[in-house]
Amino acid sequence: IDEIEALSSIYGEDWCVVDEDEKIYCIKISDCLDQPKWTLCLQVILPPGYPTAEPPIYQLNAPWLRGQDYAELANSLEEIYIQNLGESILYLWVEKIREVLIEKAQSSDPEPDIKKSSEEVDEDDGDDFLLDYQPTKEDPIKMLNYITSESQEVDEEVQPIHHGNPITDRRSTFQAHLAPVVTPRQVKKVLEKLYENKKIASATHNIYAYRIYCEDKQTFLQDCEDDGETAAGGRLLHLMQILNVHNVLVVVSRWYGGILLGPDRFKHINNCARNVLVE
Repeated sequence: IDEIEALSSIYGEDWCVVDEDEKIYCIKISDCLDQPKWTLCLQVILPPGYPTAEPPIYQLNAPWLRGQDYAELANSLEEIYIQNLGESILYLWVEKIREVLIEKAQSSDPEPDIKKSSEEVDEDDGDDFLLDYQPTKEDPIKMLNYITSESQEVDEEVQPIHHGNPITDRRSTFQAHLAPVVTPRQVKKVLEKLYENKKIASATHNIYAYRIYCEDKQTFLQDCEDDGETAAGGRLLHLMQILNVHNVLVVVSRWYGGILLGPDRFKHINNCARNVLVE
């Protein structure tokens, strides 16, 4: 559930739920250029044993994808599964497919002739399940990594805090705040600074998560806080892990408006967080 919510907020309208009960999902992937030449639809079914015991059941659909191209891409996905047994792998799969599409776009391969598709591909290409696709113009991963050089002296002063655009739904408002951090002490200082703001301090919940990369140990120091919104901190941290965010603290404030939102609240928390990270 955490993985699906994270992927939904990462890929936005490109991610489509075909059947929630059967856990069937579809994502349209492109080479990410302004005018994408190469696109592909990945449809997955998550069996009951996923991710600990069973791989996703998947289908790759594109009019140009057949023969050697299909075999090579399928082998790459199998390798990723084997190298990450028991772990969530959908994000790795999607980004691997994107990498292949970018390579095709940058190579001398001719642009695919979409009209030349067999009836079999047409029947299975999953377009009935897709939302209108708009290519993203930015590469979120490049923008997410706050990198601290080894020679840089660690400054314990609070770094500038960036405030994201609020999302309001049924009188509840969600807003994310972000600051670069490289020590737990900085995390504490940023939180103290945020809570000096009366509006933020009065929020019903201030959910946060941080990830700090320890260069010497080559490990992550990470933690999260639900602040009364059960499991919200863990879901936020899971999103940050999938996006491979380094040295950053994200806080999502929620002001409750008196109407229960159910699972939608987690979607808004993740969307707020993703938006502020991309910004």
